[in-house]
Amino acid sequence: MTPPLNIAIVGYGTAGQALAILLSRDGHKVEVFERAAEPGPVGAGFLLQPTGLQVLWQMGLLPTALRYGAPVTRLYGETPCGRGVMDMRYQGLDPRMYGLGMQRGALFTLLADAWDGMAGMHRGTRVTSVDHDTGRLSDEHGRNHGPFDLVIAADGSASQLRQQVAPSRRDRMYPWGALWCLVSRGDWPWPDELRQRYVAARKMIGLLPVGTRPGDDVQRLSFFWSLPRSDFDAWQSRGMAAWLEEVTGIWPQARARLQDVAECSQLARASYRDAIQKDWHRGRLVLAGDAAHAMSPQLGQGVNMALMDAMALRDALRDETKLDGALARYQRVRRKHVSIYHFWSHWLTPLFQSDRDMVARIRDVSFLPLGKLPGGRSHMLRILSGTQQGWLGKYALQAGFVETLDKHRSE
Repeated sequence: MTPPLNIAIVGYGTAGQALAILLSRDGHKVEVFERAAEPGPVGAGFLLQPTGLQVLWQMGLLPTALRYGAPVTRLYGETPCGRGVMDMRYQGLDPRMYGLGMQRGALFTLLADAWDGMAGMHRGTRVTSVDHDTGRLSDEHGRNHGPFDLVIAADGSASQLRQQVAPSRRDRMYPWGALWCLVSRGDWPWPDELRQRYVAARKMIGLLPVGTRPGDDVQRLSFFWSLPRSDFDAWQSRGMAAWLEEVTGIWPQARARLQDVAECSQLARASYRDAIQKDWHRGRLVLAGDAAHAMSPQLGQGVNMALMDAMALRDALRDETKLDGALARYQRVRRKHVSIYHFWSHWLTPLFQSDRDMVARIRDVSFLPLGKLPGGRSHMLRILSGTQQGWLGKYALQAGFVETLDKHRSE
């Protein structure tokens, strides 16, 4: 095991939160630098896959996550006329397995409560550069911090530190984004399913059960509306009435869930990056979370991979006696898993968010048949659950975790 280190974590999203907990527990001295004056969750909800849930289990936080989250057993997508496009059930992979819809606020609070260093966080501090040889940080006000034995850049998909490790193989914005909000679940008829409805690839509505959060016992859904980033302002200019009428024409039941949404400001805008790094570390600087592997949310892996990065880096620091060996091991382990998701995220996103109508037609007639083929079904389910490793391998889940997951659902 590497000796106790003085570690700086830049960014307090999911990756930064999990790293702060895990590395502090191992006896490392951890300081967190967060650009927001008041750290908090960003976004509405997400789907925790078995891979991410296993990390929470290893951290001893799974029971709390399950108390707030909503089990999701099926992902189903259709056209407005009711024609099925996608139908995937976790039971096809393992009858004991499921995903967990969760609100960003619930996970943020869960992780914040598990770390006792919040009071000492460097809030409102935007780190702009890192000396990867000495581990010194510089912020936007010209102040210096450190030196540190290890600096972890977990500053998100738009990371300012990524290029200080190495030039990216790819780093660009996706042309399409989304609008998000949380709505009351009410009498929604699919409380354990992620439901999506598509108009070709030009329009998509998604509704994901995401449970409750501390201080709010109302069961909620995370609402998603797809649109080009260039259309954000035009959408707002058209006004809520026109947009709600459009939603009604596509999915009346989804429109009913928006009964309390009256202002454009109630929906958050989201945009996404596609970034691939050849190298994840240089000197004392290493990348984690979206800073290391930003991708489209179509495969729902962002939060899960952030948690897996944190655990993999913790394990590498435990298993290696030298820092450079630990960082090389971390990169090797995580890239082996992440690479296939980068590939599929890049190629699948235009099938669901683009103006390519012919591509959408091919999707509509091919996805369900492919999902019924033995080989196709198992591959799709492994991609969905985060358990695909390379083209042919499987990411093994621990037997104790799967048994625990099943036990909690039956209680």
